[in-house]
Amino acid sequence: MTAPRNSADVIVIGGGIHGCSTALHCALRGLSVILIEKDHAGRHASGVNAGGVRQLARHVAEIPLSNASMALWHNIEDLVEDDCGFTCDGQVLVAENDVDLANCRARVDDLVLRGFHHEEMIGARELREIVPAVSESCPGGVISRRDGAAIPLRATQAFKRKAASLGADIRERVRVTKVLKDGPNWRVVTSAGDFFSPRIVNAAGAWADRIAADLGEPVPLEVIAPMLMITAPLPAFIKPVVILRGRKLSFKQFGNGTVLIGGGHLGTPLRDENVTLLDWKKLATSAATVWDLFPIMRGAPIVRAWAGIEARMPDDLPVFGKSQKHEGVYHQFGFSAHGFQLGPGAGAVMAEIIATGRSNVPIDGLGIARFTTAH
Repeated sequence: MTAPRNSADVIVIGGGIHGCSTALHCALRGLSVILIEKDHAGRHASGVNAGGVRQLARHVAEIPLSNASMALWHNIEDLVEDDCGFTCDGQVLVAENDVDLANCRARVDDLVLRGFHHEEMIGARELREIVPAVSESCPGGVISRRDGAAIPLRATQAFKRKAASLGADIRERVRVTKVLKDGPNWRVVTSAGDFFSPRIVNAAGAWADRIAADLGEPVPLEVIAPMLMITAPLPAFIKPVVILRGRKLSFKQFGNGTVLIGGGHLGTPLRDENVTLLDWKKLATSAATVWDLFPIMRGAPIVRAWAGIEARMPDDLPVFGKSQKHEGVYHQFGFSAHGFQLGPGAGAVMAEIIATGRSNVPIDGLGIARFTTAH
């Protein structure tokens, strides 16, 4: 029996959907990979989010990455031999009033001028055709028709399994304690010994700032705990995912009738204890929003609530791309509670950058230099 290897072409730190996707795409390019995860793949943000697969309402800097990722989602079974529970019934941003609707129209007009056509305005009549249960007071909104949802833990595990089948060495329940330069390589010090590689990817999610600090690239990462709750099964009444911008809401009914309610209300993360505390008052606020917009939900019992541990950056954009300071270091973290959809494409783009030095997908504005360069 051969001893487990402790070196590879690439070491990926973090086993969320981003780390697993990057490991998979590096393996597809013939690179040897070790992925190191302190818990199990998808334990935190990637396995416990709302599962939204959306291009809708993204920051302009993320749209090229989101577009690349959406192409992979629509062929996800070809990539990972699992459909990941992906469904494509669109996502709808509901305008609650005329001011909301005017803001939606201004955004869609701006996107069209930039050459992006995935967001479309819909009026009150079409909104009620697509989302019949929505409140009569809503004047319209925006739809992104290729959007949908998937099952987060299933998707993350599928990426992990496919990466492993291509030769990636997945080390779970191994904690990284330090990263330092060691001759031509990077030494990754862990609870299971030292690992060596000329290239490392910092995909450590809510713990990525510690890796970045080790590398002399400190970032102002905030640890957050987005909360979600799910209802008992209800008769089918909505197909697309619904989101709001004025009040925080993300809303999705599954095939079994249960309804997932999220949208950004935050609990308290205890990063070093690996746990989260729920804020029931904020969950009640979320429930009240549902009460207002969807009268059909007013008798629905909530059966469970939970929160993940995620990383948010001050500008709500990820840190993605090459290190500003070091050859062979790449950052892929800080997806600020909207990184799940980006996972497949971000892994492909990161592997392309690692293998070739560049990417055909524009990632301007996402680099770590925006935090580490003195102004």
